[in-house]
Amino acid sequence: DHQRDQRHPQGEGHIRQQHDQRHNAVKNEGGNLAVPFGSVDRRPFFQQEDPPQPLDQLLEEADHHQGNQLPEAHRQADYHHYLGDLIRQRVQHFAQIGQALMGKGVPWSGVDAAAVDALLDAGHGVIKSASEIDAVGHRVVHGGEKFASSVRITDEVMAALEECIPLAPLHNPANITGIKACEKVMPGVPMVGVFDTAFHQTMPAKSYIYALPYEFYEQDKVRRYGFHGTSHRYVSARAAAMLGKPIEELKIITCHLGNGSSVAAVDGGKSVDTSMGFTPLAGVPMGTRAGDLDAGILEYLMGKHGYDMKEMMTILNKKSGVLGISGVSSDFRDLEEAAKAGNDRAQLALDSFQYSVKKLVGAYAAAMGGVDAIVFTAGVGENDAATRMAVASGLEFMGVKMDAEANNVRGKETVISTADSKVKVLLIPTDEELMIAMDTAEIVGK
Repeated sequence: DHQRDQRHPQGEGHIRQQHDQRHNAVKNEGGNLAVPFGSVDRRPFFQQEDPPQPLDQLLEEADHHQGNQLPEAHRQADYHHYLGDLIRQRVQHFAQIGQALMGKGVPWSGVDAAAVDALLDAGHGVIKSASEIDAVGHRVVHGGEKFASSVRITDEVMAALEECIPLAPLHNPANITGIKACEKVMPGVPMVGVFDTAFHQTMPAKSYIYALPYEFYEQDKVRRYGFHGTSHRYVSARAAAMLGKPIEELKIITCHLGNGSSVAAVDGGKSVDTSMGFTPLAGVPMGTRAGDLDAGILEYLMGKHGYDMKEMMTILNKKSGVLGISGVSSDFRDLEEAAKAGNDRAQLALDSFQYSVKKLVGAYAAAMGGVDAIVFTAGVGENDAATRMAVASGLEFMGVKMDAEANNVRGKETVISTADSKVKVLLIPTDEELMIAMDTAEIVGK
C-alpha cells in the first residue's frame, strides 16, 4: 500500500483490464467493486485510501489516547495490533468481494480464481506464476473420529468429510466447497486438510464420553471433540522448546483465550482433556457463547418464553457469554474500560470468565497429576495482562509465582513467572497458519 501510487500510475479508479467477467459482474459505474456492505471501503485493497501510519506517528496517537507514555513494549504491541487490524480488514474485504461475486451467481471456483489473480498481480501479488503454488493447506473444522492428524486430501478423505457434515453443518460444507474450488482452479496441486479436532483425538474415553445412554455415542457420535487443536498443538510445542525440554516429559496446560476460548491439558505432547465439547459452545464463558450450563435451563426458558430450539441456540451462541452478563460488549477491552468506570456487570463478566479458566487450570493439573507449565495464547491470552494475572494468582499452592513486571507485556513470546516459580507461566502468540503450512509441507514432501 505504501507504494500504491507507483504501482498503479493510472490512479485509484483504475481496474486492471485483465479482470474478467467475474469482476465485471459486480463493477459499479465508478469502476469500483460494488460490495453491498454498509460503509466498508468497497475497492480492492490496493486502491483504498490511507496506507498504514508511520510507527512514530501511530505511537504518539496511542500515547495521547491513553493519556500517558506507555512502556515501549506496549507501544510496539499497539502498532502490531494496528497492523493486525489492517490485515483483518483486508481479509474481510476479500471475503465481502467473494460474497458479492457469489451473490451474482459466480461459483466458488470463480472466487478462488479471483484470489489467484490477486496473488499474481504485478503490483501487489507475491508470486509470478500459479506454478509456484506447490500445495494448498485447508483448515477443516471437524474431522470427527476419523482424523487424528493432518492428511493429504483424496476422494476417500472427501467422502469422510461429507460424513462429518452433521457434526459441523455450518462449517464443514464450506470447507468442502473451498477444497473443491481450489482443486478446480489449481488442478493437480496437492491439497492437505488440517483439522481443528485432530489434536484432541488422543483424549482417553473417560475424558470424551458424555454420561448419556451409550448408544448416542455409538450411533450418533455424540462425544467431546474439542477445538482450537492446531493452536493448542503449536503453543505446547513452543513451550517445550522455550523450556529446553522434550515435550514427552512435560505436563502443560494451554489456555487459548479470545472471543472463543478453550483450555487443554497436554500430557507428554498429547491432549488428554479440553474444555470445548461436542461443539465449540461448551467450556468457559466466551465473547457471546454461554459455555457450560445446566441443560435444564433450556427447557425452563423455552417453556416460559416460548422460544423454539433455533431461538434458544441463537441466545446461547450469539447473546450470552461476557456480552450477556455485562450487557456492554463481547470485547474484553470494552469490558475492562467499563469496569474501571464502575460498571459492576462488566466486572462480573470479567470475574466469571477468569474464575472459569482458573478452575480448569486446577482441574487439569489434578487430572495430569501435576503441571510443569501454563501457557496463555490467543487475543485475550496474549494481550490482557490483567486476565493472565487474575487466572494465575492464588495458584501459589501449586508452585505458580507470577512476575508482575514480566507479565506487563503484550503479544511477545516470553516467560511471565518468576525465576524460582516451580511451574513456569508462558505467554506464546499462537500461529495456526504456520502449523497448517508446516503440516502441508511435511505431508506433501513425503
